[in-house]
Amino acid sequence: MPVHLTQYLVMLPLLAWVVWRRVSRQFGRQPIQRKRMIFRIAVFSVLGVVFALSGFHRIELAEGLVGGSLIGGALGLLGLRLTRFEVDPLRGDCYVPNPWIGALLTVLLLGRLGWRLLVLLPQMEATPAATGAAPGMPLAGYTSSPLTMLVIGLLVGYYLVYFSGLLIHHRRFQQARLQPA
Repeated sequence: MPVHLTQYLVMLPLLAWVVWRRVSRQFGRQPIQRKRMIFRIAVFSVLGVVFALSGFHRIELAEGLVGGSLIGGALGLLGLRLTRFEVDPLRGDCYVPNPWIGALLTVLLLGRLGWRLLVLLPQMEATPAATGAAPGMPLAGYTSSPLTMLVIGLLVGYYLVYFSGLLIHHRRFQQARLQPA
């Protein structure tokens, strides 16, 4: 195995952990943690802007990102409609996300990243000097596909709308609970 690929073997356990956390948060009752949701909104906003900057070089990448963001925003609104709010005696206020939407987004992301990895695997196995790539940048072309940018935009749009909507609905849920019947 080429030396420059060993860094990816180190990253595989971390990637597996991130995927496991993502999948586990799509199913069952989840506690509402306002600060974490606000942080996630900020992170997804920054990611969206960073990926949108790639559209300055190739317009089709920006089109994929914008199209994915719009579809993701619509999915986020649907996800909010299908989300239930509950009160857990131990965890406090919770929400139950729709597992089908979360599973669909996870499968789309992992499927697209896996496909892109298979397409770029021959380039990764060759030495950077042989492919003409910059040293240390064997995956520079990973996000150079409009379809990949569409999937990234889908996630960014979905989570921006979904987490923002959760915060708004949670506030309404708390106010409705405090009002006398």
